[in-house]
Amino acid sequence: MRNSVFLSRRAENFLAGLRDAKLYSRLRAAIDDLRENARPSGCVKLAGEPDLYRIRVRDYRIIYQVNDPKLTVLVLSIGHRREIYRR
Repeated sequence: MRNSVFLSRRAENFLAGLRDAKLYSRLRAAIDDLRENARPSGCVKLAGEPDLYRIRVRDYRIIYQVNDPKLTVLVLSIGHRREIYRR
């Protein structure tokens, strides 16, 4: 079964503001891969947060939530590794 992937407004705004086309395509590819596998190799479950995971794409992180019963993935935030956890 394929997952439905949704982006939060924050994640959409981050992607819309990117000027690096190569980084944009890598981030989009990682997000699109979540349709097939919500927990790809290399993903890390965030401590203290139920159903929140992180994947790395170069120096950037994608924070997302998995809802297994509904087969949905919600991308909450995307950002540079220095800034992503400050929010």
